[in-house]
Amino acid sequence: MIEEDDDKRLHESLRQKNWDETITKDSWMVFRVMSEFVDGYEKMARIGPCVSIFGSARLKEDNFYYKMAVDIAKKITEIGFGVITGGGPGIMEAGNRGANGSGKSIGLNIELPFEQHFNPYVDKGYNINFDYFFVRKVMFVKYSQGFVVMPGGFGTLDELTEALTLIQTNKIGKFPIVLVGSEFWSGLLDWFKSTLLKEGLIAEQDLSLFRVVDNADDAVAHIKAFYDKYSVSVNF
Repeated sequence: MIEEDDDKRLHESLRQKNWDETITKDSWMVFRVMSEFVDGYEKMARIGPCVSIFGSARLKEDNFYYKMAVDIAKKITEIGFGVITGGGPGIMEAGNRGANGSGKSIGLNIELPFEQHFNPYVDKGYNINFDYFFVRKVMFVKYSQGFVVMPGGFGTLDELTEALTLIQTNKIGKFPIVLVGSEFWSGLLDWFKSTLLKEGLIAEQDLSLFRVVDNADDAVAHIKAFYDKYSVSVNF
């Protein structure tokens, strides 16, 4: 069934569209995108300072990193931030679970055919649905003052590199990025140094855009120290 759907999508993408189809489908897509941006901006503009927590949807509540994400989220709210996640299961659920009841718990959900659904720990009124990944990513970076990246797959890597790229190119402020789990991230970071840096594809200072930690206290301490340094008050 999945292969059949993939085949249909491939053929559809290669088919020459007539003028009516372009106007009724492609052009009107702009308005659907606009509506997602407007809805997201209206709901997110009043949330206050927040930290986004990224990570796998596939990790269960008995997983070590799930438990740590709960702890990190709770500690984040204790220093005055709300928590934004992708709103689904796994690490996203853990982040909302830790924030729920002690601070703002926001979920930016994406419509997917599997694996994704709202978790029950998102605050009412802050469970926002998206059809488009790129709109959702704009909301993450526009309304976050820091990023905690737990172990995850392609989606997590996409979110991490989005934040790194925007900070590296000065499109957003140099907000703190925390990678949790030195063992998990070691292979990627070795590749950054042995390949990207060696080939001149990134600069030495780009490796200072993130901090690697192994526990909740260090993750939150790095974010707190960043804002203490600039004497910024971050409370609701």
